[in-house]
Amino acid sequence: MSPSQIIEHTIYIQASATVTENCLTDLELMHRWLNPLLRCEPIGSWSTEQGSLSRFTIKIPWLQPSLRSTIVEREPGLIVWEFKGFFKGRDRWECQPTKQGTMLLNRFEFTIPNPIVSWGFNTFAAKFTKKDMQAQLRRLKRVAEEEYIKSDK
Repeated sequence: MSPSQIIEHTIYIQASATVTENCLTDLELMHRWLNPLLRCEPIGSWSTEQGSLSRFTIKIPWLQPSLRSTIVEREPGLIVWEFKGFFKGRDRWECQPTKQGTMLLNRFEFTIPNPIVSWGFNTFAAKFTKKDMQAQLRRLKRVAEEEYIKSDK
């Protein structure tokens, strides 16, 4: 099994932690900032409460690999998805209120059990994944700030 890998990013958002968290819990808002090649679908009814299940599918022609996820930690401002599939790990989203808005932390810690998939990821996709996570955070920031303005603060 490959060693654990960690990709972590933070971004400052000029919106309340509540509005920012809503961008993580509202499926329609989530699809506005997720990578367009990534789709999140509930298994059962949509929820971000602990124990809730969903599937993240990468829209690659002919393949469409997916990861099954479970919310394993949940409290105000914190959501942790645990993934199982070609990746195994956790994706932590933490909204930390500040005087001027929210500091959002995204920490993706994972292993890739299959050595061939691990080699392929590290060789071809690791740099793209890091950049994509940064781009997702910028899109999430934009959505949260737009929603915050609409909410009249």
